[in-house]
Order: sequence, then C-alpha cells, then structure tokens
Amino acid sequence: MSLLKQGRLHRFICGEFYSDTARPNLSPKQMSVEVLSGLTVSLALVPEAVAFAFVAGVAPLVGLYAAFIVGLITALFGGRPGMISGATGALAVVMVALVMEHGVQYLFATVVLMGILQLIAGALRWGKFIRMVPYPVMIGFVNGLAIVIGLAQLEQFKIAGPDGNMRWMEGEVLFNTIGMIVLTMLVIWQAPKLTKLIPAPLAAIAVVTAVVIGFGIEVPRVGDLASLSGGLPPFAIPAVPLTLETLVIIFPYALILAAIGLIESLLTLNLVGDMTEQRGGASRECVAQGAANFLTGFFGGMGGCTMIGQSMINVKSGGRTRIAGIAAALFLLGFILFAASLIEQIPIAALVGVMFMVVIGTFAWHSITTLRKVPRADALVILTVTAVTVIEDLAIAVIVGVIMSALVYAWNAAKTIQASKRPSTSEKGAIVYDIRGPLFFGSATGFRELFQIKDDPATVIIDFATSRVVDQSALQAIEDIAAKYHEAGKTVMLRHLSPDCHKLLSRSGQLIIGSDDDPEYKVAVDYRVRQGAFESGI
Repeated sequence: MSLLKQGRLHRFICGEFYSDTARPNLSPKQMSVEVLSGLTVSLALVPEAVAFAFVAGVAPLVGLYAAFIVGLITALFGGRPGMISGATGALAVVMVALVMEHGVQYLFATVVLMGILQLIAGALRWGKFIRMVPYPVMIGFVNGLAIVIGLAQLEQFKIAGPDGNMRWMEGEVLFNTIGMIVLTMLVIWQAPKLTKLIPAPLAAIAVVTAVVIGFGIEVPRVGDLASLSGGLPPFAIPAVPLTLETLVIIFPYALILAAIGLIESLLTLNLVGDMTEQRGGASRECVAQGAANFLTGFFGGMGGCTMIGQSMINVKSGGRTRIAGIAAALFLLGFILFAASLIEQIPIAALVGVMFMVVIGTFAWHSITTLRKVPRADALVILTVTAVTVIEDLAIAVIVGVIMSALVYAWNAAKTIQASKRPSTSEKGAIVYDIRGPLFFGSATGFRELFQIKDDPATVIIDFATSRVVDQSALQAIEDIAAKYHEAGKTVMLRHLSPDCHKLLSRSGQLIIGSDDDPEYKVAVDYRVRQGAFESGI
C-alpha cells in the first residue's frame, strides 16, 4: 500500500476532524484499546436495545438489529469518530402509538422515510444550524439526558412475578442486585489505578459476572430479558400499501423521529467534540444517520440515533477512532449469531452499574453551583431544558430552550436602543439624533419613543453611525417617524444609512434625504417594495 493510500486510510479511521495535536496514534496499543472499548460498548448496548424494543412494542431482535446496522453505518461514515449509535429511548416512546395502531410493518416504513428526511437535511447542510443552540441549552440537555438515562435503569429493578406481570424486586434478590451494582461502580472507580489497558467498565462487567457465577448469587441476568439468539437481519420491503393514505399515516411519525434523532445526534456530536478536541462534521452526521435509518427499515430494525450514554462509555474507555464503533457493531452481531448463550449470563446489575457511572460522569455537576452566578435567564433556561427533557422529550426541550434564549436576547437587545440629541454642525438650526444599538422588531417601539416631534426644529438629522438596521420592522419604524415629521411640516435627513435602506424607505410627499458617507452594507434580509408597502422577498 502506498504512503498516500496509508495516509488516507489513517485519516478515515481516525476521522478527518481532529486537530493535528489531538489525532490519535494508531499503535498496536491504541488498536487494542479501540477494540476493547468497542466490546465494552457492545455489552452495554444489549440491555438498552432490548429494553427500548419492549418500550416500542416490538420484538427484541428488532432493537438489536437496529443497534447493529445504525451503529455500523454511522461508525463508518458519521461526522464524529468515537460516537456510538443505536436504538434509543427517545425514539422508542414515539413509536409506541404507531406500532399499537398499525403494526410493526408500518414502523419499518416510517424508519425508511425517517432516513430519507435525514438525508435531505444532510444534503441541504442543515446540520450547521446546531451551532445556534446556546450553551445553557447544551447544559440542560446534558443534565436532562443524564437523568433520563438514570431513570431508565430503574426498570431493571423489576422482575416477572408468578403471574407473569412485572413487579419490583424485593428481599434477597433486591439486596443482591444493589450489592452487585455497587461492586460494579467500585471496580470502575478503582480499575484505572491498576491498569489502563482494559477499559474499566469491561473489567467491572467481567469481575461482577465472575462473582455472580462463581458464588451462585441470585440476580437477574441478560437472558431473563429475552433471548438474544438470531440470524443475520433479513432484507425485506416493508409490507405496507404504497398509497397516499400510508404516507399520511407515517409522515408525521417520520418527521418527529427524524427531528429527534438529528437533534440528539448533533448535540452529542458537539459534546463528544469538546471532549476529544474534534470539530465539524454536523452535515456529514445527518447524512450518515439518514443512510443508516433508511437501510435499517429494510432490514427489520426500529431505527436509531446517537446514544449519549454509550458514546460516553466509548470516549472514557479510550475509543477515539472509527474502529471502536465498528468493533461494537460487529461484536453485537457476533453476540446475536454465536454467543447469545454466553452474553445472556451477564448480570443486569453489572450493566446498570456501568450506566450509573455514565450518569455520574455525564451530569454537569458544576452547573449546580453556577446557577447562582450566571444570569437568571440562563439559569432558567438550564432548569427548563432539563425538566422538559425528562418530562417530555429532547426535541421539545431543545426547541423550548432555543426559543427562550432567543426571546431573552431580543429583550436585552431591545433595551439597548438609545439616542442622544445635539445641535448639528453642518446644518444650521438643525438637531441630530445619534442612534445607538440595533434597530429591529424588538426595539422598534422604543425607537419611536425617542423622538420629540413637536419640540424639534424644522430640520432633523437621524444618524445611524452607531446603529444597525436589521429587519423589516426597523425599516417600517424609520418610515413611520419620517411620516410623522412630514405631517408636522419638518424635514428628516438620514445619515449613515445604507443605500438599499434608502430605496426601501418609500412614503408619499417629501423625499427622505441621505448623505454621501452612507455605508454599503445591506439589510439583514432581502426586501422588495410593492405599492408602497414592505414585503419579504424570501
């Protein structure tokens, strides 16, 4: 293999988005770390995939196939090496009603359409808009998702009763389970002090499994959830009528699933990027997620997106390249095909302990102390996004957080519009209003209140040198003020206003006069004038 091809292969495996100083060295030691990290992740994927399949009302293999296919494709082509994708609870809760009302085949068709919508988002490069998510929303997302991951583990404290119904553990089984969870967390905490060759979560799973089997401790095991044994995922076109009625049924679900999947994936992409010093890849991640879900629907999977818990396990276990994600997917397929009976012996308590450590490591504990230091509005955004993530879902929480942050910004910016009044040095007898601050929809009302039309002289100059005209509401506010001065028989001169603004400021009667030193910048959006009224040209 030529050096050029070796270099391209190295960039592909490691990911193209590392800084030069952060790019991992693919030494044999790092390769072993990547593979072992992938094994650890695959073990943590099993109960999650099975549990979320039950939530969605489908067979466990539907969740496992999704974890394998989505995990493999996104590991190969995703926007951020180190991220892990699979079946997630955020998507599963949306699927419940669809499966109950129309059946699993409609779910597969929905997942295919979900993938198409995500591919469109990637092709249009909509992933870049994730940069519009403010930091307080990110903190709320991380905290909320950590709580959701923790609450999801509580379901593992239920076992089947004599009547077949699920009930909470009690007695010896409960105490044994709690003890094994604590032991798992202790091993994860102490293992890095002994060796860094084996990921701490993997060591903990091995130790606890050996203790449970060696001493015959009675605790639920993975096999108690469901049988993991199966074959290769079969290809099949979803058995649904290819009619408009079918599209009407599945499109709303596909749109919601696509939005939730992309938002969770892109926010996790930013979070992993901060930890691994990576950049970019948002639109590429959209394409990878779309391709993965599109194919998953044809192979009997329930679809998926990035999993923040498993991604954190991978990163903290040393996984930095695509190898870890690929290994996790292949190990998962190996479990299904060849090693189901062995994996079914793993105590669920060991995997719960791993996820509890993920919760502890994911939650932004510093945000608790900084709530009193940051502005109240930011603190409210953090708490609101956290609460909505837990109560509703991630997509709604992020949308609510972005809207709140935008309104806070608009309100604060609206209060900055000010004006100082001084005599003109170029126009005899005139006065000048020096406008400061952005003029937009939020500050338009305050702008109108700055002027004393009755008391001003015959010539008034409005200087925008330290202001910025942003939108249509700003143009309308300027025109309204000019019209009022015109009605009072006075002349208005606009200084440092761009030529395109002058063209758009139409009013009957006296011309609004500009100046020779007006700037050349354009209004934030394009507008056209029709019959004297402003209309958006978008």
